[in-house]
Amino acid sequence: MNAFKAIPDTGSQAEQQAWAELNLQAERLKRLHIAELFRADSQRFSGFSVSHGPLLLDFSKQRLDSLALDKLFDLADACDLKGWTEKLFSTQAVNNTEDRAAMHWALRTPVDDVQYESCRDVLEGVQEQLDKMADMVDKIHSGQWRGMTGEPITDVVNIGVGGSDLGPLMVSRALNDFTLKRSRSLGIHFASSMDGSQMAQLLKQLRPQNTLFIVSSKSFSTVDTLYNANTALAWLERSLGKCAGLLHCHFIGVSSKPDKMSEWGIHRENQLQIWDWVGGRYSLWSCIGLPIALRIGMKGFRRLLAGAHLMDNHFRNAPWQSNIPVLMALIGVWNTNCLGINAQAILPYDGRLEKLPAYLEQLEMESNGKSVNRDGELVQLHTCPVLWGEVGPNAQHAFYQLLHQGTEVVTCDFIAPALRYHEPTHSEDSLELVRQHELALANCLAQSRLLALGEAALEGEGELPHYKRYRGNQPSSTLLMKELSPFSLGAMLAAYEHKVFAQAVIWGINPFDQWGVEMGKKIATETLGVIRKEQAPEFPLDSSTLGLIDFINAQ
Repeated sequence: MNAFKAIPDTGSQAEQQAWAELNLQAERLKRLHIAELFRADSQRFSGFSVSHGPLLLDFSKQRLDSLALDKLFDLADACDLKGWTEKLFSTQAVNNTEDRAAMHWALRTPVDDVQYESCRDVLEGVQEQLDKMADMVDKIHSGQWRGMTGEPITDVVNIGVGGSDLGPLMVSRALNDFTLKRSRSLGIHFASSMDGSQMAQLLKQLRPQNTLFIVSSKSFSTVDTLYNANTALAWLERSLGKCAGLLHCHFIGVSSKPDKMSEWGIHRENQLQIWDWVGGRYSLWSCIGLPIALRIGMKGFRRLLAGAHLMDNHFRNAPWQSNIPVLMALIGVWNTNCLGINAQAILPYDGRLEKLPAYLEQLEMESNGKSVNRDGELVQLHTCPVLWGEVGPNAQHAFYQLLHQGTEVVTCDFIAPALRYHEPTHSEDSLELVRQHELALANCLAQSRLLALGEAALEGEGELPHYKRYRGNQPSSTLLMKELSPFSLGAMLAAYEHKVFAQAVIWGINPFDQWGVEMGKKIATETLGVIRKEQAPEFPLDSSTLGLIDFINAQ
């Protein structure tokens, strides 16, 4: 790997100058403690926080000041972030290695939005598929969709992997409080593991007569997904027999490849379409989100889309100073490239967001985990940091020790809803539950404060022994939602999507491909043949792989 630079010697003269000026600010600030920034400005929050719609972003605990922030805005201008944003919100091929547009924003754009008149045919196609999905949701909720024996569907299993699993799974769990009354008896399950462990557990619990499978795969060639689908089909056939109506009653397909769905056996009327311009990790807004719609209803699903559309317009039109995704992106660039922080923790303080860290890990690291720029040359700057995370209260008992007293510098995103348990459904036990939510919020605010200020947050504690000391100076941002609703969650997830795109523009990389995962799949296919003794390897295997295969086959 090439040595990374503080100031690249590629790019336009304006870009190089912007990086040079930004790094001067980093030299000025790198020894300054966050506590000093607050001492210098008692009203720091007012200048380092922005809100839009249901979201509030507080970045006052980041290690930067107004001058550094202005230089970050200059860098965004020098990299033509505005121009690239306009390319994104068009039909242009911003995904250069696959020669595709990246139009996930079109999945949540109202068909009559005059800003996108030139894309009307695309929007109408999206709406047609959403309407078809709505019909399916209504039939399943009303009990009209029935299995082979005439019994109504009581359980739905989503079979997918990556973006076809993580997005629907995360949102379905996050919005569980918004489950429709008529779908509360509907079990919604997910199977993604290629080893069959999830599928094996599910098939023990479910009845073939009442189970519907959704097979979600953009290419409809993903090995993990098709193996799970074949296992599901075999399970149904053992109980219900092999007959023409089985697949029609028990399978829905979601893919950009209708012919492959038909070849596998999914009837045309049970097929939902996505498009090649929808990246997997950006696809929950499409019919890949069918499990979400089954959980919260189409009205709730459309509110999710509306929240994302609000953020699309905000990202496209708001000035940098008040643009939430752009600020998130530039702060990440500052931490990674100027302060040398290469790790980021995602810390939601709400148990319903338990899958959000995994979702954002894929969104950010699969998008921006690149070392080659758009011109096919090795990058000269660090790109995406390593992301990991956990629900905050659990993380406090797991890895916060490292955050507070370890040797690594880590930046954190604290995420929480301001309100919870105020709905009528919680009236009987609302007081106790509200108190628990307040406890979670108190921990969220306290932990971010202690990480930033260190012992400056502990006035009156006196001199502490070294093993009890808190150095602080760990930067963080806090993203608050008014409440965790379909609308606010849609806005938040779209903000992260646009953050990723803005950072990719700054780093000069393509965030919409993932070639890094392809060769491993190819080698795995060959290795499978060797394990099964069906073929000799095309290339000589290393001693480690041979030894491991020998152990496997000796069992």
